[in-house]
Amino acid sequence: MADVKVKKESDTAAIEIRNKERQQFPHGITDQVIDTPHLESDNAAIENRIKELCQQFPHGITDQVIQNDMPHLEAQQRAMVINKLLSLGQLDLLKSSSGLLYRMKDTQLASKMKGSDNQEKLVYQILEDAGNKGIWTRDIRFKSNLPLTEVNKILKNLESKKLIKAVKSVAPDRSVTGGAWYSDQDFEAEFVEVLNQQCFKFLQNKAEVAQDSKQSPMVQRNSSFATSHEIWKYICELGISKVDLSMEDIETILNTLIYDGKVEMTIIAAKEGTVGSVDGQVKLFRGVNPLIPPTSLVKTPCGLCPVFDECHEGGEISPSRCIYLTEWLSF
Repeated sequence: MADVKVKKESDTAAIEIRNKERQQFPHGITDQVIDTPHLESDNAAIENRIKELCQQFPHGITDQVIQNDMPHLEAQQRAMVINKLLSLGQLDLLKSSSGLLYRMKDTQLASKMKGSDNQEKLVYQILEDAGNKGIWTRDIRFKSNLPLTEVNKILKNLESKKLIKAVKSVAPDRSVTGGAWYSDQDFEAEFVEVLNQQCFKFLQNKAEVAQDSKQSPMVQRNSSFATSHEIWKYICELGISKVDLSMEDIETILNTLIYDGKVEMTIIAAKEGTVGSVDGQVKLFRGVNPLIPPTSLVKTPCGLCPVFDECHEGGEISPSRCIYLTEWLSF
């Protein structure tokens, strides 16, 4: 009888243990043990795939890109994986006109900003986006939404780490000032016209000298060409410009002469070390005389209008509202 009693007590204890297990693990112990590593391996694969997508698109990916690449992935699991990558500092969360972007964190930036808080990282990112143009303190404050005292404190910390440099006087970038063609935000039309005339005069003189050489037509034609460097040097020696002009500025003027039909351009292979050459090529320009006079239509604004086909009464572009046509008719 004693043995039977012990057996019954052990059976009762086993039943109690199973009841506790059912309360603690309602879905079963076996499922819990198997699913956990399976879920972790799935998440690891998803993390790797998201990082691969970020490497394919360095400027960042949207949530829609991830959905299109992994349509089977549930929103909850996708959010969990992305949050993990953000918390580990492997992704950057950016805001653009199209929404939120996820971008791979720059490893060099991560090493530079090691030990920095989120506010300091934000300010440094704003400075890095500004590039060589630099950025004013007030613009940093506007973009970061931080108090001025906090911004100044962060800037001093970044300066002490030699990550940034404060410049008291900054020459504005050409994209801001408009370059040599603008003065006090006003377009210098007369200055541009003078440069047009002088560049064309230089090419005309070169063509006349080539024609007077009495050489073969091919030699005369080749001799009438001039490089943009030669024209730039001629303009600089004239001393008609109060600002320093670059070869790029002179080529802009030459392009306007090309559009006017006064100059033609050709590109040839250049020898190594040739002044003014770019990627082993050099641009040559020569003055030309039109074979036939332009038609009357070309002399009107409509003859040169790039949106001529879209111009009609009642439309967004119409003759009655055209400022160029009104100005031309008022001569």
